[in-house]
Amino acid sequence: MSKRQRSNEVCADCSVPDPHWASINRGVLICDECCSVHRSLGRHLSQVRHLKHTPWPPTLLQMVQTLYNNGANSIWEHSLLDPLSVMSGKRKANPQDKVHPNKTDFIRAKYQMLAFVHRLPCRDDDSVTAKDLSKQLHSSVRTGNLETCLRLLSLGAQANFFNPEKGNTPLHVAAKAGQILQAELLAVYGADPGTPDSNGKTPIDYARKGGHLELADRLVEIQHELTDRLAFYLCGRKPDHKNGQHYIIPQIADSSLDVSELAKAAKKKLQSLSNHLFEELAMDVYDEVDRRETDAVWLATQNHSTLVTETTVVPFLPVNPEYSSTRNQGRQKLARFNAHEFATLVIDILSDAKRRQQGNSVSVSKENVELILKSITSQHSNESQDNDQPDYDSVASDEDADLESASSKANRKKSMDSDLSDGSITIQEFLDVKNALMASEAKIQQLMKVNNNLSDELRIMQKKLQTLQSENTTLRRQATTNIYQIQSGSEYTDPSNHALKRRPSARASRPMSMYETGSVQKPYLPMGEVTCPEESIARLQPFPLYATKLEKQNSVPDSDYDNAVSYSDLDDTGSGRKGRQRSAGWQGEGSVPETGDTDADPSSVLPSTEDVIRKTEQITKNIQELLRAAQENKHDSYLPCSERIHVAVTEMAALFPKKPRSEMVRTSLRLLTSSAYRLQSECKKTIPVESSATTDIQLVTQQVIQCAYDIAKAAKQLVTITTKENNN
Repeated sequence: MSKRQRSNEVCADCSVPDPHWASINRGVLICDECCSVHRSLGRHLSQVRHLKHTPWPPTLLQMVQTLYNNGANSIWEHSLLDPLSVMSGKRKANPQDKVHPNKTDFIRAKYQMLAFVHRLPCRDDDSVTAKDLSKQLHSSVRTGNLETCLRLLSLGAQANFFNPEKGNTPLHVAAKAGQILQAELLAVYGADPGTPDSNGKTPIDYARKGGHLELADRLVEIQHELTDRLAFYLCGRKPDHKNGQHYIIPQIADSSLDVSELAKAAKKKLQSLSNHLFEELAMDVYDEVDRRETDAVWLATQNHSTLVTETTVVPFLPVNPEYSSTRNQGRQKLARFNAHEFATLVIDILSDAKRRQQGNSVSVSKENVELILKSITSQHSNESQDNDQPDYDSVASDEDADLESASSKANRKKSMDSDLSDGSITIQEFLDVKNALMASEAKIQQLMKVNNNLSDELRIMQKKLQTLQSENTTLRRQATTNIYQIQSGSEYTDPSNHALKRRPSARASRPMSMYETGSVQKPYLPMGEVTCPEESIARLQPFPLYATKLEKQNSVPDSDYDNAVSYSDLDDTGSGRKGRQRSAGWQGEGSVPETGDTDADPSSVLPSTEDVIRKTEQITKNIQELLRAAQENKHDSYLPCSERIHVAVTEMAALFPKKPRSEMVRTSLRLLTSSAYRLQSECKKTIPVESSATTDIQLVTQQVIQCAYDIAKAAKQLVTITTKENNN
């Protein structure tokens, strides 16, 4: 596609320019935000793929681009093109609309409900209508008019329709005519290249007979798409179908696995499945592979610095209403398989698929061995879920899934003198290549896992920060109407006789620097102490890493799914309560041990909302700089960023009384200052002088992100509490 054409492309759903994703079965291009909604619909409604960062068969990409350029989107928005639709209140989403609920509702109506598709006149027998549409499709595929065929498919025509009069299917007709793009479209909608006609010939046979060799080769690839996709997911290679190699069975390089009796029994159970049940399992695993690969591309292509919060996360396969509840639950449980478990399940499916296709008995199963096993790159928060907690009600296939996982491990221990690639390489060559690749492959897997974990942590942190920024903006607008409602007659006199009065009304009416130390911090420092970040570290006491009840209420929303687990569940453990009792905590709700203030009465005076928001914005800005440093692996920037965060936290804590009367304020201040202390402690581990050979940079980064998250959460709580109290 030319640059001029690319520059004219817009999202089919909201008209944002330069879309980066495609919905293959809908023939449209979509932007990042709309893609997040498409992913939540499921592959049965929209098959999304990135235009640049995902490998494409050339003819499949050409098919999508042809449909898009010829106005395929008008099929899905037919009624919106009618001028009367404006009067009825129907309208298309625009770039300024929010993802939720505006774009989400429009996309679901457009593709799930087909609310804007042209409707045929009602007939008494829907089966007759579908048959008529399928016959029209059978006649149309011999031409190059893709959008006509897509329109018929959208109305209910069957891609695998067998015409009793002609004795063949639409794919046979397209193969005879050499219409490769029509064949791609039919295959996307489920046409089977291996279906024989009344003469026992397949579309592949007719393509070769007609001299359409490219089409014939592509139909062979489509026929093996499932096993090819699974093999490519594991080892990054596909079989060479032109030379007769139709399967690659990767091997996990781990000789420490034991072949237990349970594993052997599970392997036999998988092999004893009927072809129909095995096909269903293979298709479910294929969908999970697509979800994990798309998720990896999604995380790699998002601009994390923009802190997008509205895009939809797809933690497991969406529900397909055409499947039973048991199958849907089993499909979603695939997301809980870790990298090793899922890889071994995929390998077992590839092995048994080859055995079934070749008609071998259960005891005979030769495998092509691919030496390189790429790391699986889309685990995310699934691996952090509590595996002891059931996700759903009792599901009949739970034991089967466990047996399959165990059986896949038993399949990995192979003899080095086995037939490796049908005689194409020798045993010595295999050993040489394996020894050369083992070290580098282990390193690649480690780096990929580190990258995935960091991306996941950053994504969670950035979503929280964006939410905080949005709430701060709203609170700032509310604060302007309440500034002068704060009592201006009450003055605060420091018990330690430092000459400073706190006037909320005066402070709210003038700008304040984030680094004003003379007017705010002096009451909280012993006489003669200098306000520098290094000394501030000593004043902040450590605090146990457990969430409080307030944090659980304010920061972790309820999950829509039973298997979602939040950090704050640790609050109910006894160790969390004991840790809070042992901690020095927030001494007198100040950041230093109090001298002479032990008898001071608790104060109910709180700072103005505007001051708290201003300090919170400074904290948020510094946390964003720290996250960017973590994302770019600039570990030497951790400590300077943490010092700036510490200064901002100290100034924010100084706004509040030493002994706040509110328990929620004391809890939030304690979390704020203790998290700042822990943040600096973790960041100091990255200093070259102090670091050792055993320092785990990945672990340090995770701890740094967690501390930053706690600081942002505490600041958000203080803003919420202050706003609520000042409005009362």
